[in-house]
Amino acid sequence: MEIKWIKRTIILISILMISVVGYCQTGDSMNYYLEIAAKNNPKVMQRFNEYQAALQKVPQVSSLPDPQLEMGVFLSPMELIGGSQVADIKLMQMFPWFGVIKNAKDEMSLMAKAKYEAFIDAKLQVFYEVQSIWFDLYKVRRNLAISEGNMELLKSIERLSIGKFKSGSTNNASSSGSSKMSGIGIASSSGSGGGMSGSMNGISAGSNASAISSNKGVSVPKNSSMSSGSSSLADVYRIQIEISDLENSIALLKNEEQIIRARFNSQLNRSLTLPVSVSDSLSVEPLAISYLSVSDSMFIQHPMLTMLKYDQQSIGARKKMQKQMGLPMIGVGLNYSVIAKNSMSTSHMNGDDMIMPMLSISLPIYRKKYSSIQTESTYLKTALENNYQATVNALKTEYYEALQLYFDAQRRMRLYQNQSQLTRKSFDILLKSYAASATGLTEIVQLQQQLLDYEMRQEAAKTDFNKSKAWIERLNATLR
Repeated sequence: MEIKWIKRTIILISILMISVVGYCQTGDSMNYYLEIAAKNNPKVMQRFNEYQAALQKVPQVSSLPDPQLEMGVFLSPMELIGGSQVADIKLMQMFPWFGVIKNAKDEMSLMAKAKYEAFIDAKLQVFYEVQSIWFDLYKVRRNLAISEGNMELLKSIERLSIGKFKSGSTNNASSSGSSKMSGIGIASSSGSGGGMSGSMNGISAGSNASAISSNKGVSVPKNSSMSSGSSSLADVYRIQIEISDLENSIALLKNEEQIIRARFNSQLNRSLTLPVSVSDSLSVEPLAISYLSVSDSMFIQHPMLTMLKYDQQSIGARKKMQKQMGLPMIGVGLNYSVIAKNSMSTSHMNGDDMIMPMLSISLPIYRKKYSSIQTESTYLKTALENNYQATVNALKTEYYEALQLYFDAQRRMRLYQNQSQLTRKSFDILLKSYAASATGLTEIVQLQQQLLDYEMRQEAAKTDFNKSKAWIERLNATLR
C-alpha cells in the first residue's frame, strides 16, 4: 500500500509540474515573445545601434581642434649674428569663438535623443507587428479547430444518411418480395377455377393490369420506393462532397498556419519552423474610456513627435553654432628656433635658442557662405515644423481608423455570437427532423455552412478587436 501511495504521489507531482510549465509557456506567452522581439529583432537592434553611434558624436564635437606642430630643419645652417639657425619648430592651437563648442555639443546631444526616440518607435512598431501576427495565428488555429469540429459533425450526418439509405433499401426489398407473393397467390386462385374460363379470366386480368400500369395518372409503389432510395443515396453523395470541400479548407488553413508562424518567428529573428504557443481564447475586455476620444494632448509623448521636437531643437543649436562660426577663430602658439654657435661671432647671445610666442586670428571675410548656411538651417527648421504638423494629422487619422475598427469589431462580436446561438439551435432541430425523415438534407447542409461561417466570423471579430486594441496602444506609445 505504501508503494502504491508513493507512486500516486509522484504521478500527481509530475502532472502538477507539467501544468505549471505549460502555463508559463502559454499563459503568458505574449509577454515572453515581446521580450524576445525587443532583444533580437533586427529593426530594433538597428535603431539601438544608430542611437549608440549618435552618442559617440558628442565627444567628437565637444573637443578643441587638434594642435598643429610644424618642424623645419635647415640643410645648410642659416648664419645669424648670434649664431647659425639649424631648425625651426612651431606649435599652434586654434580656439573657436566662445559658445561654438557648447552649441555643437548641444546639437549632437539632441540628435542622439532623436535617435533614441526613433529606437523607441521601432520597438513600439515591432511590438504591434508581433501582437498582430500572434492574433492572426490564433484566428487560423481557432478556424482549424472549428473546421475539425464541423468535420466530425458532417461525418456523423454521413453515417446517419448511410443508415437511412440502408434501411430504405431493406424496406424496398421486403415490399418487393411481398408484391411477388401476392401475384403468385392471384394466379393460383384463378387457375383453380379450371378450364377455358379460368384461362380467359387470367388473360383478361392480365390485360387489365397492364392497362392500369400504363396509366400515367396512377403511381406505382415500386417506383416510389426507387425514388426514396435514390434520394437517400443522393444525400450520401451530397454530404461526401461537403466533407471533401471541408477537408480542402482544413488543408489550406494548415498551410496558412505555417506561413503565419514563419512570419512570427521572423519578427523574433529565430528559426522559421520553431513552434509558437497561442492561447486557447482571447480576452475581450474593453479599453479604458480615456482611449475612446481623440485630442492633441494624447500624442505629446509619441516618440515620432518627440523625435521631431528634438530635431527642431538641434537645428536651433546648429543655427547658433553657425552664427558663431562666422566670427574669428583665435590661435595661440609658440615658435622655437634652434641656434648653433658661430665661431666667428663675438655676441653674448651666440648659440642661444630663440623662443617666440605667437598669436593668430582667422579673418572670415567671405560672408556669403555663412549667411547661406544659416538660411539653410532656417528652411530645415521650417520643414521640420511642417513635418511635425503632418505627423500629428496622420496620427489623428490613424487613431480614428483604429477606433472605428475597435467599435466595428465589438458590434460584430455581439452579432455573430447571437447568430451562432440561433443557428446552432435551428441546426439541432433540423438534425432531429432529418433523423426522423421529416426534413431534407439541403436545409441541414445550408445551416451547417452558416454555422461554420458564423463561428469563423466571430473569431475574426475577436481577432480584429484585440488587434485594434494593440493598434490604439501603439498610437498611444504604450509599451508592455
